Amino acid sequence: MLNIIAASAYFLLIHFGVSGTRLRDGLVARLGAGPYRGVFALASIVGLVWMIYAYRHAPTVELWVLLGLRPAAYVLVFIAFLFVVIGLATPSPTRVGMESKLAQGPDITRGMVRITRHPFLWGVALWASVHLIVNGDAASVILFGSLLVLAIGGTFSIDAKRRRNFGEQWAQFTNATSNIPFAAIAAGRNRLGPALVEIGVWRWLAAIIIYAVAFYLHGRLGPPLT
Repeated sequence: MLNIIAASAYFLLIHFGVSGTRLRDGLVARLGAGPYRGVFALASIVGLVWMIYAYRHAPTVELWVLLGLRPAAYVLVFIAFLFVVIGLATPSPTRVGMESKLAQGPDITRGMVRITRHPFLWGVALWASVHLIVNGDAASVILFGSLLVLAIGGTFSIDAKRRRNFGEQWAQFTNATSNIPFAAIAAGRNRLGPALVEIGVWRWLAAIIIYAVAFYLHGRLGPPLT
């Protein structure tokens, strides 16, 4: 169990202690944006592989057992896949390397971005929450709890980084979007109808197909991957 605790602590530390902080800004200034992203991506992959390995070899310590939740879990994970896949396929200034799109002004607030400016991270948060609750063992609480904290905390970290670097352009973007899904729509600052059309058929289909493949492989790949 100590191994998965150490792996999760490492993964959280490199993100909250470096990414989105002024330390990150200093490293980018010294190394350059490209080399920094490469080093950070490698460190993240190492951390993720370590977490999965530690999870698979952790002892089973049941904390709770909840029966009858599988059907609801499949629906929630499907929604999570929609956010993740469509979010990755939608241009947004919150994505790495797409910060310059803030110059497009209101035109960049399209599709899934109308629902939340962090669709990928909220999809990961929902996916992690479902797996944490359904599995109900100590190792799952550590692994999926860490990913949940990272995903939600990451939305605020990215917002802070963009606010420091882009000022007024970022303020205009946030006025038309929201971090929490559907909050801007509920507040009347955006509309849901255009988002459903702008997402496009191919993004919906891609999300459905990827979910179907993951669902099929679920029993073969194990909980950490699906």
